[in-house]
Amino acid sequence: MKVPERAGKQITLADLATHTAGLPLRPTNLVSKDPNDKYRGYTADLMYECLSSFALPTDIGTKYEYSNLGYGLLGHVLEKRMGATYSELVESRITQPLEMKDTRIDPTPAMKSRMAVGYNHELTPIPNEWRFGVLQSAGAFSSTANDLLKFLAAFLGYKQVPLLPAMRSMLDIRRPGGMQPSTQIALAWNVYVDGGQEVVWKNGSVGGYRSFTGFDPKARIGVVALANAQTAVGADDIGLHLLDERIPVDLHIPKPHKEISLRPEILDRYTGSYQFSPTDIMTVTREGNHLVGQLLDGQRFEMFAEGEYDFFMKIADAQVTFESSGERPAKVAVWHQGGQDQRGARIE
Repeated sequence: MKVPERAGKQITLADLATHTAGLPLRPTNLVSKDPNDKYRGYTADLMYECLSSFALPTDIGTKYEYSNLGYGLLGHVLEKRMGATYSELVESRITQPLEMKDTRIDPTPAMKSRMAVGYNHELTPIPNEWRFGVLQSAGAFSSTANDLLKFLAAFLGYKQVPLLPAMRSMLDIRRPGGMQPSTQIALAWNVYVDGGQEVVWKNGSVGGYRSFTGFDPKARIGVVALANAQTAVGADDIGLHLLDERIPVDLHIPKPHKEISLRPEILDRYTGSYQFSPTDIMTVTREGNHLVGQLLDGQRFEMFAEGEYDFFMKIADAQVTFESSGERPAKVAVWHQGGQDQRGARIE
């Protein structure tokens, strides 16, 4: 396997752990076509193939871009170095010492019997068993609120465990970035700084579920919030607000979307490729009387018109607005999701 380099610099474990290696959100050669089970069938050989052919678009360690591929590689490297599976490493070093008996990659029958049904953003039930393949370290664990509170109790020093120094050292390395509204990314943790207060947090999102875990290290307060619906924001805003009341709760109520028909010549104005970041490019094509978007990882999704410039997706609570002047091709696509807007300029 050849790991990509740039400007004579190699990717380090810290680059992977802070999402600053320059790797994309997902591999560019996924084999699953199921949007609710994207990583099924993804093997180490496929990851090696992706990494060997990928050209880093930014200098290593300089730009934050969340990467499940990067975290999958991080876990894989640890497996090779330690001679054990990622699941075995986490169990022996974290979940077993902390007595987190309900935190596993492969849920026991007893855990499955207690698992809530997962729903998509339209509150339609969907299968609740994701298969991460070689990317297990990017989010394959199932857990409970009680187990995650045990983890936070150890992190905040309420339970004296040998892990505490290692846990606290996770916040020593920090780089600009992190998920909004954060301004820093530590080892895995987002860090939101507001004056003299810090909120450290991480979320999770898989088909049918959202999770939030966060804490205020100075006040020694922790919050866990779990939801069995994969909405755009999940419980992030609630968890952050409980830790810092100055962070607002998202009171946006998704509106129902109604599909309309547009003439083919109007749809053709929006076909093309739009770049939201160096590793996030959406290509739009017309198939009959509707548009189809495709990302670099091969994920395809239909786009349904609800206005001359406005389209919505059914696979997620996300919308796209095309900025077009007259009958000319659109110059910008604006992606709306989770209360945030991301602009992508047309590229030739």
